[in-house]
Amino acid sequence: MPRLAAATEPAVARAAALLRAGEPVAFPTETVYGLGADTFNEAALDRVYELKGRPADNPLIAHVLGADQARRVAVGWDDRCERLAGRYWPGPLTIVLGRAPAVPPRATAGWPSIAVRAPGHPVARALLEAFGGPVSAPSANVSGGVSPTTAAHVVADFALAADLLVLDGGACDVGIESTVVDLTAVVARVLRPGCVTVSQLREVLGEVVVECLGTQGPGPGTTMRHYAPRTATELVDEPALSGRLARLGEPAAVLCFDDAPVLPPHRAIVMPRTAEAYAARLYAALREADEMPGAMILVVRPASREGLWSAVLDRLGRATQRGSRSSRGSLG
Repeated sequence: MPRLAAATEPAVARAAALLRAGEPVAFPTETVYGLGADTFNEAALDRVYELKGRPADNPLIAHVLGADQARRVAVGWDDRCERLAGRYWPGPLTIVLGRAPAVPPRATAGWPSIAVRAPGHPVARALLEAFGGPVSAPSANVSGGVSPTTAAHVVADFALAADLLVLDGGACDVGIESTVVDLTAVVARVLRPGCVTVSQLREVLGEVVVECLGTQGPGPGTTMRHYAPRTATELVDEPALSGRLARLGEPAAVLCFDDAPVLPPHRAIVMPRTAEAYAARLYAALREADEMPGAMILVVRPASREGLWSAVLDRLGRATQRGSRSSRGSLG
């Protein structure tokens, strides 16, 4: 069982010492919990990939305190980066730039680019300050599964990793992964939607292209099936919910806005109606549904695609793709 520690100053100092010793640690950010290691330590990065069972082509995000540390790991930091960092750092925005020569290829899964973010969570920032350098991290969960938004989620996913230190910083405020914007070309490309919306990016950058990636790209988390529960999960439009439940032969867990159509033996998890609250609740709700008895999770599709709802629908679309995690017995 991992070592769970309240994020006190001594615990953060211990986590920083572990990072310097080449050990990974789990820590909270405002988006999801991360599983981090020294960006410049290839053996430590290997351990992160090993613990997660992460595909070798899926890059990590280098977490930094700000622009000064970003320039240590990235090339091509320009006026666009300055404007974005000035507006949205620290916060849930990841910028993809060229990889600096000193950064080992393992930190970027061999990609010539690197994803960089300055997290806003006070515990993440305290850890970066104590460590004194960038920390590369994916989400702290089994690869392909539902991202963790509490320390308990991390402990559950890595129950056999007895040496893993997990800093408990409470529940994540944002609840879904950062927006990823690629600035390696003249025109900015959004590789993954998130809390910083496309319209907000256009206010700063002007032209922005949105790429709907279904294969692994230079930003993390862009495979077709990702963020997925073990239980088979399906999106359903609200008017069709009653009929879909009637056709099921076994109980289902249902993420819905109104529980009236969800009658026993089915069980409802009522979701918030605002995008911000829904995003913050989503992964915890999917994990809760995954633990309920039954062969299916149904998720009522949010009606709006505007703003943050676009990112929510991106995560739900990837979570409900048919794939290797559609059986309770597989962790993918």
